[in-house]
Amino acid sequence: MLTPIAVREVMQSPVETVSPEATVRAAARRLVDAGVGSLVVCRDGEPVGILTEGDLTALLAAGSDPETTPVADVMAAPLVTVGADAGIEDAAARMREETVKRLPVLEDGAVVGVVTTTDLSNFLPHLVRTGRRDPAAGERTRRDVRVDTAYEDADWEYEYVGHERAVDVGDVVRFGKTVSAGDVETFAEASGDTNRLHLDEEFAARTRFGERIVHGTLVAGLISAALARLPGLTIYLSQDLSFLAPVPLGERLTAECEVVEGLGNRRFRLTTAVLDGEGEPVIDGEATVVVDPVPDEAA
Repeated sequence: MLTPIAVREVMQSPVETVSPEATVRAAARRLVDAGVGSLVVCRDGEPVGILTEGDLTALLAAGSDPETTPVADVMAAPLVTVGADAGIEDAAARMREETVKRLPVLEDGAVVGVVTTTDLSNFLPHLVRTGRRDPAAGERTRRDVRVDTAYEDADWEYEYVGHERAVDVGDVVRFGKTVSAGDVETFAEASGDTNRLHLDEEFAARTRFGERIVHGTLVAGLISAALARLPGLTIYLSQDLSFLAPVPLGERLTAECEVVEGLGNRRFRLTTAVLDGEGEPVIDGEATVVVDPVPDEAA
């Protein structure tokens, strides 16, 4: 079951604050006493900046006197914030765009919490992504004949854009199919996950989703299907996933995986995503695999 997560559900609260007129020494004591890594700087109740442990380190490295230097001289401003009802994906995107590791959380103009990359990493394992390479770049081939899958269905689409016989960094594999009501019912029977949200239209209509949705792990299974179409025998070592949006029955989905790092001994790290019919991500993540030779080719 896929449930959107709001920033308010993962933020740290209450918030430790300090005035811009306070000395850096006093702020440092507050950080230590509270056991936090940052203080939101407020003037007359209004947030105007943020002071972090890194700011204190920079101050000392510059030789400034913490006893006489006011917080206003070293705080980061203007303040980059996020709303309490924003999604955690939005918070992660804002951190990336602004190159910050923590965001004060606002509600009706007041600071109600702080969210950090550490807080988000429990739900979004990989906040920093290697950019997906343009599949048209470099030496590429389209692989049309499979020796490592038992069969292919007429509704399925796959594409391998990369090196012909060996996986390498920059290679991209895609797999697409329409997820039908039959797929969902078969998966429920096979897995034992008979949650009514996936099987009962009337029940699902009364939930936050308003309709039946596909099991999250069934959607994630398309990533496994894509990885199976890399050249060779692909074996999972690990997979991290973030579920970004629910998927209604009958949606055309495409899994896209890109090799971003070679780890040696035929092991590789890949970014993994599943996109809906509009090209929007519904799952994002990262996998580590080992790619063995296909047994018939091993000799």
